[in-house]
Amino acid sequence: MKNHPALTLALLIFIPGLGISSWVTRSPDLRDTLGASTVEIGLILLGLSLGSMIGILSSGPLVARLGTRPVILTATASIVGGVAIIGLGGAFAQSFVVAAGLFFFGLGMGGGEVGLNVAGAEIERQRGKDFLPTLHGCFSLGTTVGAGAGIACTALQVPVSLHLGVAATVAAVMLLAAAPGVVANIGRQTRGMPTGPRPQSVLRDPKLLVIGAVVLAMAFAEGTANDWLPLVMVDGHGFDPASGSAMYALFAVAMTVGRFTGGWLSAKIARSVLLAASAMLGAIGLALVIFVDGNPGVLLGAIVLWGLGASLGFPLALSAAGASGENSAARVSFASIVGYMAFLVGPPLLGALGEEVGLRNAMIVVLVAVGAAIFAAPATRARQNAVPAGTEPRVSSDV
Repeated sequence: MKNHPALTLALLIFIPGLGISSWVTRSPDLRDTLGASTVEIGLILLGLSLGSMIGILSSGPLVARLGTRPVILTATASIVGGVAIIGLGGAFAQSFVVAAGLFFFGLGMGGGEVGLNVAGAEIERQRGKDFLPTLHGCFSLGTTVGAGAGIACTALQVPVSLHLGVAATVAAVMLLAAAPGVVANIGRQTRGMPTGPRPQSVLRDPKLLVIGAVVLAMAFAEGTANDWLPLVMVDGHGFDPASGSAMYALFAVAMTVGRFTGGWLSAKIARSVLLAASAMLGAIGLALVIFVDGNPGVLLGAIVLWGLGASLGFPLALSAAGASGENSAARVSFASIVGYMAFLVGPPLLGALGEEVGLRNAMIVVLVAVGAAIFAAPATRARQNAVPAGTEPRVSSDV
């Protein structure tokens, strides 16, 4: 893969998708094994949130100092280890061990996020067209594959520890295969060059701040499904664990389809219009999941809409951040950090609210955020005079 940097990135972003869906599909079984309440699950997921934020906040400076290669590889190794530790926590019914595994998983997810997006944005710059939707589509493809395996393991009553142990082993083999092909020095800045936008300059750029808010809202929509969708289906709609996992798999398939068609759509539809349409689809799907009770057909359609709507929001908004002014890598890094705030506040917030009002009602917070993104989407309109140096005019830019 040394001569195929795009394929290498695709394989490396597939790994966290495989990992997250492997443990999410088993979350009802993990919950029952641990004997945890909804609020306790939220606290356990706080390990994921804390790891994600430590990773995302440290990865920007690390990419600027070391380049994307060591950051991506170290972060992916943390993801693989995290999956294995979660499995151990399930084997011994230890909430603390599961939380620790989620911490290392989140550390890798957050730590690799900036590196993968900066490397993907560089490929985007070289090609002169959107690549991030396709790249994130490979993450969603990983979630689809992992969810399918999770459904089968749930139905066959395979122990969580065995399932996650095998998933971690497969991910480790993929990491070893991809490692030689990671390009060095992308995003690395020499001494004297800025390592990222200073807080004062960010605050002076309201366009970038609004784009960051869109990233936050759409990441919240995606992250909510990753953290809570099987439990929402089981506890909120009365599905059995296997069916709840199947609903999550359907969401993952919708995300995958949306992202792999996103590059083609962004070449034909203005980015801001496509983002607004995506947020609208996501809002409709969320509303149906929240307010419609006991209708499997409607819920199936709702999850497809939720997945399609969430699929393009995050990568398209990151592309918009990179095209919003000079120093594209720093802008992508900033937008990634803002978006990952959803992983910090989301799980414990929804867990605490869900304990009081039920998970379905708690998701109204997500619905409001995605609704706001519809009206903020015009801010992602590209500036004609702010195209990064060396980038040809993009057919997907708004004019």
